[in-house]
Amino acid sequence: MTTTAPTLSVDSVHGAVSAAASPADDVLRALGVSADQGLSGAEVARRQAEYGPNAVASHKARALAVLWHQLRSPLLGLLMAAAVVSFLVGERSDAVIIGVIVAVSVGLGFVNEFRAEKAAEALHSQIHHETVVLRDGRAVEVDVTALVPGDVVELRLGDVVPADLRLLAVTGLECDESVLTGESLPVDKNPDPVPAGTPLAELAGCALMGTVVHGGSGRGVVVSTGPRTEFGKIAAGLDTHPLDTEFQVGLRKFSMLLVYVAGALTTTIFVMNVVLHKPIIDALLFSLAIAVGITPQLLPAVVSTSLAAGSRRMSKRKVLVKRLVCIEDLGDVDMLFTDKTGTLTAGKIDFGRAVPVVSGDEADAAQGVVLRWALLCTENSAADGQAVGGNPLDQALWQSSAAEAQRPGLADYTRLATLPFDHERRMASTLVRDATGQATIITKGAPESVLDRCLDVPDAARKALEKEFSAGNRVVAVATRHAGDSRQMTPDDEKGLALVGLLVFLDPPKQDAAGALRRLADLGIAVKVVTGDNAAVALKVCRDLGLGSGNALTGADIEKLDDTQLAAAIANTTVFARVSPEDKARIVRVQRLSGGGVAFLGDGVNDALALHAADVGISVDSATDVAKDAADVILLEKDLDVLADGVAEGRRIFANTVKYVLMGTSSNFGNMASAAGASLFLSFLPMLPSQILLNNLLYDTSQLAIPTDNVDEEQLRRPSHWDIGFIRRFMIYFGPLSSVFDFLTFAVMLWVFHSGPAQFRSGWFVESLATQTLVIFAIRTRRIPFFRSHPSLPLTLAALAVVAIGAALPATPLAHTLGFQPLPVAYFAALAGMVVGYLVLIEIGKKVFYRVAATSAPTAPSDKKRRHLLRRAARFSTATRAG
Repeated sequence: MTTTAPTLSVDSVHGAVSAAASPADDVLRALGVSADQGLSGAEVARRQAEYGPNAVASHKARALAVLWHQLRSPLLGLLMAAAVVSFLVGERSDAVIIGVIVAVSVGLGFVNEFRAEKAAEALHSQIHHETVVLRDGRAVEVDVTALVPGDVVELRLGDVVPADLRLLAVTGLECDESVLTGESLPVDKNPDPVPAGTPLAELAGCALMGTVVHGGSGRGVVVSTGPRTEFGKIAAGLDTHPLDTEFQVGLRKFSMLLVYVAGALTTTIFVMNVVLHKPIIDALLFSLAIAVGITPQLLPAVVSTSLAAGSRRMSKRKVLVKRLVCIEDLGDVDMLFTDKTGTLTAGKIDFGRAVPVVSGDEADAAQGVVLRWALLCTENSAADGQAVGGNPLDQALWQSSAAEAQRPGLADYTRLATLPFDHERRMASTLVRDATGQATIITKGAPESVLDRCLDVPDAARKALEKEFSAGNRVVAVATRHAGDSRQMTPDDEKGLALVGLLVFLDPPKQDAAGALRRLADLGIAVKVVTGDNAAVALKVCRDLGLGSGNALTGADIEKLDDTQLAAAIANTTVFARVSPEDKARIVRVQRLSGGGVAFLGDGVNDALALHAADVGISVDSATDVAKDAADVILLEKDLDVLADGVAEGRRIFANTVKYVLMGTSSNFGNMASAAGASLFLSFLPMLPSQILLNNLLYDTSQLAIPTDNVDEEQLRRPSHWDIGFIRRFMIYFGPLSSVFDFLTFAVMLWVFHSGPAQFRSGWFVESLATQTLVIFAIRTRRIPFFRSHPSLPLTLAALAVVAIGAALPATPLAHTLGFQPLPVAYFAALAGMVVGYLVLIEIGKKVFYRVAATSAPTAPSDKKRRHLLRRAARFSTATRAG
């Protein structure tokens, strides 16, 4: 039931700073809410309408931003400036044609990139965070965007604080506030008011949006949401552009390569034409057209189209990417570190049985005692006997049929204090008082940690523990000790315990996990298991699934190794067990020094550091908020088969993007080199600037179908990497092969058909367009002959249609306007012969080029790359320590 205060309203609370200075009860009255009941559904709806969604920002496709991205090319600016000059000096038809062609090119790029932005917007809308909130007296899970001022929210380990909260109660609560204050150490929290004017970094009575629960638990009331939070105010004034991925870095290096080549060619051609006393405006337009012609203008559109189409296919396969460019990085992966639960195992944890310390006739009764103590030491918020939130083991225990018989007896105990689970202690403790007034400390957690704090552990208990581990079962130990009249508890009290028994949980291997692991192996991905579970349990699961026969390393073992020794150990290790969050991140950083792509799959708060440190962080939709925030890729189903689909799709997209790059650089380089050579001996321009641009536009339009193309199976079996050296060698090797047939065309036009300028340009336009477009069928595959690989139907139709349009243009009514002249029939017979000859020559060239490339391929990262990776690893280490 919602309480009201006649003289107060929600507006009486002006954010976290003022709320922290007021007693918690005053804040509750101002917000018109009861700490025990929360808001009513009707009041939540009213406040949602008043305050809007609890979101700082969202990914929106903005048409003007996309259009500006298309228009900001310096080459396009120069070309348009030259077209204006041409118009002013009387060459109006050429200026109009150039303007139309540039406008169509920009339009194509805009449409495709905007579609990609809309796809990214759709992906973002599918990623959700949930939090436990009290409404109508019940604890329920809601999407964080649905929070309103006055909601009473529960905070647990690993939660990202969903709004600015005035704390009402805490149990050892610590928050990592580095995202707001830069302070790397967790901050202790308490519900006491602070003096007015207290700085943001010292608001102990508030938990602020965007910070992370580092330890303990708490409850607070929402005082600010969305852009009115402290995080929202800061974010509004920041440029939140994310860091470039490896794929984007590769694209930028490739673009710089083209800038150098285009600059050299443009300058050379312009100077030559001026020296040969050709009109300056023609020479300027021609050289600028050459620069545009060698630049794959629609590369952003092709990349965007590939990514958008790939994201839609991946979404259907239950893979969401936060940023489209992460798709290529996913295809680059050759090492995967993953947790065990839910990926290799079924993920549906069931409580199996309680194993008491005593045996014989007392065992049956003792099982009930173990269950009772274990149920009293759970972190769940229970409503109507159902668990809301909490860790999966507690949920499984609470919901088990064995627990039902013990629930009535729990009412005889009063919970006095709680020490929540954390990944350093690996256990949780509860202080309870029974009906007689006797206080007891109950500790539950990882057997190794609990047994170390017990006074005496029977040999039978140790043997039972090893038996369960060997069977691949998950085990939790339960211990107690009398606490006298204590009403408080600290971690120092978790000692001198008496072991009560063991809880056995069943999480069998997934039936399809072995097949998924084979798929990943076929994709060239080595899989390593990183788990907080016992090493024997993890090794048993791995053996059952056929995941190698490597060793196991524990967190204690890892601490004894330096980075060099750890790098060598990773290759022979299958399982990393009982590791801390810092251990996980270190393993990932060390592996990245190998030069390959490293992915980490995790869903817990203890995985956040490793997710940040990996080349590709992968989480699942059911993960903790901090894990989803740290990840690049979200799986809607925690399944390695789903991940394998994503990796294959990433490699398919990368392969198709590289097809366009190789096509554009080689054929464009050859054609523009031919134009430069022809201008040396011709008394006229070999092709008009508008014709060069039209040729480039038609060619690029055909290449927009590349994202739909099929990719050879062998290309999916290995990771894909950007290699600018390879692209440069490809351009220099295959470009001149194109020029051979260009010069052959020149000879045919001049000496066979005795063509004038218009017919010469028409013949070269048609031949140039036909050869550079049709060569896609040879370049798109490494198979020889190329027809052993089947292109997609859209790509085939697009290529043939563009060649047909180019061949028909000189005979259309547009011919005169475009500067063309009809071609003799015999020319097309010569053209067919040249196309066939060109494809044969390309096939021979492929055989030689790829044989040489295979023998000269680097087998290890260069010293330069190793230094680069070391710097990145150090930067990640600093960033992750800072939160």
